[in-house]
Amino acid sequence: MDNKNNRRGFLRKLALGVSGAVLGTKSVLANSEGDLIKVDVKNIQPLGFQWETRDPFLFCVHHEDFYPKGNEALGPNASLSGRRIGQDFLVKDGWRMYHGSKVPGFPGHPHRGFETVTVVRKGMVDHSDSMGASGRYGDGDVQWMTAGKGVQHAEMFPLLNKDQDNPLELFQIWLNLPRKNKFVEPHFKMLWRETIPVIKQKDKNGKMVHVEVIAGELNGKNPPAPPPNSWANPSEHEVAIWNIAMEHGAEFELPSCASDVNRTIYFYEGDELLVSGKKLPHYHSAEVDGGASIKIKTTNSKANVLILQGKPISEPVVQHGPFVMNSRQEIQQAFRDYQTTQFGGWPWPVNDPTHGNEKKRFAAHADGRREEKS
Repeated sequence: MDNKNNRRGFLRKLALGVSGAVLGTKSVLANSEGDLIKVDVKNIQPLGFQWETRDPFLFCVHHEDFYPKGNEALGPNASLSGRRIGQDFLVKDGWRMYHGSKVPGFPGHPHRGFETVTVVRKGMVDHSDSMGASGRYGDGDVQWMTAGKGVQHAEMFPLLNKDQDNPLELFQIWLNLPRKNKFVEPHFKMLWRETIPVIKQKDKNGKMVHVEVIAGELNGKNPPAPPPNSWANPSEHEVAIWNIAMEHGAEFELPSCASDVNRTIYFYEGDELLVSGKKLPHYHSAEVDGGASIKIKTTNSKANVLILQGKPISEPVVQHGPFVMNSRQEIQQAFRDYQTTQFGGWPWPVNDPTHGNEKKRFAAHADGRREEKS
């Protein structure tokens, strides 16, 4: 537990130098004879709390908290003393409250100009937004929200188990919107775990590999379509989000895609990974050449890997807090619009709503549609 809690602080202190110049989309190194050799793996670096990404992605955050038993208010059944309530981002006793005061999570806050893709591996998330929509999802579900012209939403982490611990693990991925879609209507879509394809295959040595195909076709498996105005919606943009779990000693080969696709491997669980023969330490990322097939192999432990890829939007990106636009003037306008309209206001009686003690998953959309899962 202590090692897990401290690893991100330790990794932030590390620096890993990678030599080589960049030629096109590949690094080039010289062998002992001085000949240039193309390398499919480059820019290996340690991961912190917020993971660096490449266009069309803005960043990815890996939340991993080991919450205790819950209380009647769905918060931690533990003392909150010694925490910076409202700004609690330092791991204490294995968990954080983030911006929550009673329940961990992120009370109502605005977004404009991009999308959030929330991949929940463990635990639950309660969603509420300024359109009047709400939902509870988790344990393998994904929510894909297009902020577009502006929306407020809350993301709270209800601790539903009162007689056992409440571990939470999720990725929140920010995917940019192209200029033409910055002001589309807000929208969210649920990718329930029952609808997400999983590739289960044995390698040549009989070792198992599982791949959750969240976005982007892989080996004949097609995930649910992204929201209609997403950069990921046209298949020619080759946007992919794949979560890979590999047994000790397993091998998996990522097929090649277009050479101008940005592809990054995030190694977040396990001891060591070989990427096209190059060692990738635990909790590190590596950029890889989209135009090459990439062999991934575990060594002395099982491994979990997240893959993000996509063709770049190649437009100016100006970000200030929750707004991502193409110019400083548009950012200033976003703040003015939010101050004036509150992006539709906040229809909930509190800023940090939760949705009861039942573990039932659901989504209540602004247009009246309702989805329910057991």
